[in-house]
Amino acid sequence: MQDNDLLKYEKELYDENITLIAGVDEVGRGPLYGPVVTAAVILPKGYNLEGLTDSKKLTAKKRDLYYDIIERDAVAIRIGIRSPKRIDEVNIYEATKEAMYDAIEGLDPAPEHVLIDAMKLEDLKIPSTSIIKGDAKSQSIAAASVIAKVTRDRMMEDEAKRYPEYGFDRHKGYPTKAHIEAVKKYGVLEEYRKTFEPIKSILNRSEVNEQEKESQEQIQLQI
Repeated sequence: MQDNDLLKYEKELYDENITLIAGVDEVGRGPLYGPVVTAAVILPKGYNLEGLTDSKKLTAKKRDLYYDIIERDAVAIRIGIRSPKRIDEVNIYEATKEAMYDAIEGLDPAPEHVLIDAMKLEDLKIPSTSIIKGDAKSQSIAAASVIAKVTRDRMMEDEAKRYPEYGFDRHKGYPTKAHIEAVKKYGVLEEYRKTFEPIKSILNRSEVNEQEKESQEQIQLQI
């Protein structure tokens, strides 16, 4: 898809005299550690940022560059976040939707239409369109993708300073082999998603081992 196709959905809305269009995307549904982050972005009418596409297809350097440009030029930007605790409570899909609602409803000015990457927000009171692989098809969603990705990556880089042995600056909380080995070696931190595998199994094994240890101690006391 060529860059000029990234305004296809926006142009259809412009033709209906709708100009405040929010693109919405999420980052962080797959990691073992940290929050899911969503972003809602309203770009100026007709805005076209050359080379902007799905944040996963951009280098970290380009994402940072686009982040600064979008932050400068956007009509409005809002972030939505849901913690690992909330993810464990309601599941990652529902937590992501909650964060998207937060981002959209916090926009000022309020959007007239919302373009969402893949997900459907049934309770949204604003007209919306769900677009599969929308971050590669809509400029507005691509902008939201960059904002969400850079925001979450920077959060993980901060975590790397707190816990350097886990390597969060490298894997960003995703389940790489090195990450899982670090968890097994150093333990499960508070911000891990306890319902995600292999974290759930690691915790269960730790609990079993602790129970076995207590049983052995009780036996020793009785001898």
